[in-house]
Amino acid sequence: MVDKLVKELPVPDRGAKITYDSDVSGFGVRVTKGGARAYILNYRIAGRERRYTIGSATEWKATAARKFAADMKAKIRLGHDPLAELEEARNARTVADMCDQFEEDHLPRLRPNTQKQYRQSIHGSARRKGIREHFKHHKVEDLRHADIAEYHRILSRTAPTMANRDLSVISRMLGLAVRWGWRSDNPARGTERNQETKRTRYLSLTEIKALTDALRNLPDQQAANVFRLMLLTGCRKGEALSARWTQFDLSAGIWMKPGSATKQKTVHRVPLSAAAVALLEGSAREGEFVFPGQIEGQPRQEVKKQWENICAAAGLVDDEGNKTVRMHDLRHTYASVLASAGLSLPIIGALLGHSQPATTARYAHLMDDPLRQAAERAAALVGGTEAAEVIDMKRSSG
Repeated sequence: MVDKLVKELPVPDRGAKITYDSDVSGFGVRVTKGGARAYILNYRIAGRERRYTIGSATEWKATAARKFAADMKAKIRLGHDPLAELEEARNARTVADMCDQFEEDHLPRLRPNTQKQYRQSIHGSARRKGIREHFKHHKVEDLRHADIAEYHRILSRTAPTMANRDLSVISRMLGLAVRWGWRSDNPARGTERNQETKRTRYLSLTEIKALTDALRNLPDQQAANVFRLMLLTGCRKGEALSARWTQFDLSAGIWMKPGSATKQKTVHRVPLSAAAVALLEGSAREGEFVFPGQIEGQPRQEVKKQWENICAAAGLVDDEGNKTVRMHDLRHTYASVLASAGLSLPIIGALLGHSQPATTARYAHLMDDPLRQAAERAAALVGGTEAAEVIDMKRSSG
């Protein structure tokens, strides 16, 4: 079979007609009623007769198609089923499928803020591609460690911390893909993460006063109360915004944070100070949420703009007017006040709801301050006594 012969094959009146090659059995060219010509290979495997379409005669030369057919027959004799392998490749799960499954089955179990962060990693933003877009041409089973490492390396050039976050999300999705039977291993494991410096910012007493003064003048007093509750209890922003009145026993001064709202996913029983109780008692009750949103039956969603205004009013900005304090730093400030008051790390950790002692240990150096002051006072007393004894000894000898 040569190209000239293939082009001259007659067009059937209906259906399609196959003309077979004389050298390679099962190999032939199919001509349809519409005049389309394509090379095919008929073969038998496990008692079944199958037909594999090699490609269009306009794209394949006859000699190349014949060689491809001969090579394929050699593989078939070893047990390969090319049509089944092709169908399997077509039906293979893509990274987009993995993202969809992850968002549908796994994300709803996570805290709202975590869901938001994960979706940002998956879908990206106007400034960068996310996981889904970057790997849109990849099958899950074909992903290699080098593919993951390259994505992490590219993103690390401009956003090293975000690169680490995306890597964690990819690894978590691939771990679930192993559980789902989509692949046998997790190629994200072993990718070296970028070095991160833990940022811990505390407000000084002067800054706390400036902040509380600015809160009194904030037009949006609901947002001001969100910040006050965070400062008085050390709670996270998400815990404050999602707080329901049913979680509080103000007569006993207790806040029972549900596991769905806490980072540790466990119920957290928090004693409230008199100031925190007074803040809540003075708040209007308009529905089930302490801070209701504009949509009925839902809590307030965001206070970002109000925080920027407060930082500007309190002078918590740099020379360019950018805020120097994050909302989460109110939690750090609460912990620093406790540590500076000499409270133990286990007590601070219990108030903050830390599950790991190492998380609270970042405040250990603050506890040194009151202890060092006590040590200095003791040294001054001892030093004064020693000086008096030296004077007495000199007088006695004189």
